[in-house]
Amino acid sequence: MNKLKTNFFAKIANIFIASCTLMLAGQSWASDSALQPIRIGLDADMSSASAESGEAIHRGMIVAIDEINENGGINGHKLEIVVRDHRGNPARGIDNINEFAADKTIVAVMGGLHTPVAMAELKTIHENGLIYLVPWAAGTMVVDNGFTPNNVFRVSVRDQFAGRFLTKMAANNNYKKLGLLLEQTGWGRSNEKAISEAAKQIGVEIAGVEWISWGAKSAEAQINSLAKKGADVIMLVANANEGAVVLEGVAEITKADRLPIISHWGITGGRFTQLVGDNLNKVNLSFLQTYSFISPARPAREKDFFARYKKLFPKTTKEDQILSPVGTAHAYDLVHLLSNAIKNAESLEIAKIRSALENIKQYDGLVKIYNPPFTNERHDALDESDFTLAKFLSDGSIVPIAK
Repeated sequence: MNKLKTNFFAKIANIFIASCTLMLAGQSWASDSALQPIRIGLDADMSSASAESGEAIHRGMIVAIDEINENGGINGHKLEIVVRDHRGNPARGIDNINEFAADKTIVAVMGGLHTPVAMAELKTIHENGLIYLVPWAAGTMVVDNGFTPNNVFRVSVRDQFAGRFLTKMAANNNYKKLGLLLEQTGWGRSNEKAISEAAKQIGVEIAGVEWISWGAKSAEAQINSLAKKGADVIMLVANANEGAVVLEGVAEITKADRLPIISHWGITGGRFTQLVGDNLNKVNLSFLQTYSFISPARPAREKDFFARYKKLFPKTTKEDQILSPVGTAHAYDLVHLLSNAIKNAESLEIAKIRSALENIKQYDGLVKIYNPPFTNERHDALDESDFTLAKFLSDGSIVPIAK
């Protein structure tokens, strides 16, 4: 009787496996090279104003996947990327998530730069049981999203921490009255809250708050308003196009009256330096970063990474030519963290992968040694200690400012 039952269930299992595009092979996966690939979706701006950020994230994923596949993949399964372009549009992002969810070979989605898109996608992500990896979008509520269980894991800035860091940097440079110039989105509002709370704690004043919309062609009114209110520095939260408008507006002011700018990192995700041209040299601009290929925190790890990057992207001959460094580095580490989690889970079930991500003890990453990267209570892998200020050189490369 037991033998008959065993044979019956074995036949059922074989039918079920054959009917699925991708299926677990129990507790021990086969290492057959013909196994279906495990696919990661990339949902980012690949063609609009922040396309450089999308391409940077894509390249970081490619380098990580090249390493993983060269070493046998994940239990014999090769990793692949499926790319969808949301162009900064939340509705298009939701459509992309639904497409990914329909493809049962996709177990996780890598997001892009835009917090508003990520926020719009969260419900669909959780309804469809996908892991969501965040290499850039910094809005606090992207991770603190109210979903239980929470499928979002971030290697990036968290605005709650970024606001405090940027405010400290302003205070350290003896600025006393902060003029906030923020994009009119959830990302801007997240930073208004974070900077305002930090200013109270640190003892600096918010001189005024102004807003800039996507696609704005001028920021003259906002800049003038902040100056009239006595701001001695502009705290900028904007992406490349709108950030360029702000910098050009400041550059047009008489040199003696030009306000310095301390910016969030959105300006590094597009064609900012090409847009501002020589005006870059007229304004005292610094901005948040977490990683530099020019001055890496872990030189030996960066050397190995860059050797492979040059092989895959031969037009890049120097580290300072790497697009949007933070997006590249964060995406690279996230793919490896996901790979480790799947191996540890010995499963493609989302609940098991989520638990495995929360229980990685240590990972020797490019950005840092994560010890641990995540926990059940903490899905943000970076904190304020990982942040630094940086500046653009005239050729568009990004270099850290010595602490």
